[in-house]
This record gives sequence, C-alpha cells and structure tokens, in this order.
Amino acid sequence: MKTENRQSGHPKVGLLIESSRGYGRAMLRGIAKYARTHTAWSLLHQEMTIESLPPAWWETSAIDGVIARVGAGNVQALLKMRVPIVDVRCVLTHSEIQIPQVETDEREVCKLAFEHLYQLGFRRMAYCGFQLAHYSQTRKRYFQELSQQHGCPCSIYESPAESSASLQTIEHIDQVDYGRLAAWLKSLQPPTGIFVCNDICGQQLLNVCRAHELAIPDDFGVIGVDDDDAICPLCDPPLSSVRPDAEQVGFRAAQKLDSMLKGEGTEWNIEYVPPSRVVQRLSTAMEAITDREVARACRFIRENACRGIDVNDVCRYSTLSRRQLERRFRDALSRSPKDEITQVQMGKVKQLLRETDLSLDSIASLAGYSYKERLCAVFKREEGITPTEYRTSENPLDEF
Repeated sequence: MKTENRQSGHPKVGLLIESSRGYGRAMLRGIAKYARTHTAWSLLHQEMTIESLPPAWWETSAIDGVIARVGAGNVQALLKMRVPIVDVRCVLTHSEIQIPQVETDEREVCKLAFEHLYQLGFRRMAYCGFQLAHYSQTRKRYFQELSQQHGCPCSIYESPAESSASLQTIEHIDQVDYGRLAAWLKSLQPPTGIFVCNDICGQQLLNVCRAHELAIPDDFGVIGVDDDDAICPLCDPPLSSVRPDAEQVGFRAAQKLDSMLKGEGTEWNIEYVPPSRVVQRLSTAMEAITDREVARACRFIRENACRGIDVNDVCRYSTLSRRQLERRFRDALSRSPKDEITQVQMGKVKQLLRETDLSLDSIASLAGYSYKERLCAVFKREEGITPTEYRTSENPLDEF
C-alpha cells in the first residue's frame, strides 16, 4: 500500500461516504474538521449512495488513502486501489476485511433508546426495522436483550426483503405497501414504546400511524436513531431520536488514516464511538398512560391548549366529571388537567422563543394567552427565568 509521499504535495484522500443522510453528513464534518486542524489533505468527494463504487475519476487522481462505507458491493474495488483504507460502515468482519474500522457503539444506542422509553413509563416495548439491513439486525438484538432484562414484552416487526435487494430498496419496501405495518401496529396494546431502527423507518411508521389515526405519543411513543436534521422535523409529530456522535466517528477515522499515511502502525480493530444523547421531540413528549380516558384528554389538551382552552373545555370533551377527571389525572400523571394545559403552552412558547424572532405579544397570542404580561408571569413561575432570558440563553437539551 502507498504511504504519504512528502514530495507530491498535499495527500489526496478519497471519501466514499454518502451526504444524503444526516449520519453521513456528520461523518464528513468530522473528517473535514480533522483535515483542517491536523493535516494538509486534499479531500475528494462526490454525492453517492451508501453502497456506491469508487468514482471512475479516482483512477486518474492518484488517491493516497480512502475513508469509506465499505460493503460487499464495493470492497474488492476499494482493495484493488492498494492504498490505506479506513472503514466507517463495519458490516464486514475482520475475516473478510483486515483494515481499521470505526463505528458507533450500537449497544449504547439501544441502551439510550430503551432507557428513554422506560423512564417515560413504557413497560410494553416494540421494535420496527428492516429484515436484511445489518444495522437493523444489530439494534434489534440489543433492544430485545434490554427488554428481556427488564421484564418488558417486546413485539418485533421487520420489513421483508429479497437477499439481493439494495439497502435503498430494503428501506422503502413498506412505502409501497403499508398494509403489513399497519396491521402490526393495530395489534399492539397501548401504551407501547416503539424503537425504530433509524429515522427513515420512523418517518414511515409515523406516516402509517397518521393514516390510520393511531395516536402518537398517546398510544405509542416512538424513537429513532440518527437525529437526521432533515427527516426528524418533517415527521408528524416530530420524531425523537438517538443522536450518534457521527462527527467523532469521522474525526477518529481521519486520525487513523493520517497515521497510516505517515507510515505509523494502527490496529486492525473496530473502534466504537458512544452516541451523544437522546433528542426528545413530540413523538415521545408524554409519559406512558395506561388510563386511556386520561390519555384521550391529554391528546385533546395537546391539540388545543394553545387555542386558549381551560379545564371546563377538557371536561366537556371527556366522558368524566370534573372531579373524576382531576382524580384520574393525579393518579396517572401526578398533576392536574390545568397543569397539563400550562405544560403544553410552555412547550409552545419555548419553541417559538428558540426558533423565531417573534415579539412576546405575538408569541402570547400563538400560545393561547390574551396578553404578554400573563405569559411572562406564568413563564417566570414555571421556568424560573423570563422569556427574554430564555431566548438569549443556550438550551441544547430543550428540543421540543
């Protein structure tokens, strides 16, 4: 294999990583960060799919090294280049490919997802994934183990696929026929916490839930993986997701390749990078509620709190008297219907403060308050700071 030629100028590093997915884009950012701060590489990249072959123009580009999403479809073409390679897909074993590998720690991904659902009160779990996708099979296994360890029943759904199908085909089978997925969802007993193998799968599942009027998060809490900045906000409701540290995966891969290009030894092993955290959005923005009438009332509140409703409106919607409703809210959630209305309004206010430059008068109106002074008083009481202080502070954990 070639190592860095000090006389040839900047080493040329080919990046066989898709930018169509949030995970791939984050890896590319990590590689670029390392290259800017530690090397003088020329980075060569073009848009591609996750299973692409090396571009033909690489053959005349005198590539010195490669960071790639290596799979069965492109491994031989990459090895024929006879340059140092670091793999950031890790679907092939060491017996199949003896090159350094860097990957997200899937066991920790599943642990974060499970703990998030469990802490919300879900004691029935489900996993939704793709039958022949390597990452989906791995996540299914770890999530099943965690469910079993905690005594939680776990239902499994996997999209069927032909063994010869590409990953893109596998991931979109249920977009053609939603019937199987819909039937499985209707077989689940609410409330159930559902872990989907990635955000693509999560978007498909939420589309089915909406089409069949299955309530999210009242009936099912749903959490994905990748925290894709394009997919998650587009979901209805927005999808909670485990955020991998894909940028660090890219950074460490670049660091390993740099050592190889300098002729330094590097271990042929898999380095596992732990995920960052759970980014909670509306798809899990509620505790699991076994009392279905309380869950129904909470859904009404969530959909109408910012229209200025009060507890009387909730009582008129519910089949319960006000006294019964108050008692069952306390039993199920340890708070009152009025507290629930305020919580939903505060969530809306915080979202508008984070994402817009709207005035407090406008925000008050959109959150169901008649005037901004009342909004400010409630916000100060609930959050401990003023809306203006909240807007000017950083709130990285406050996603929804």
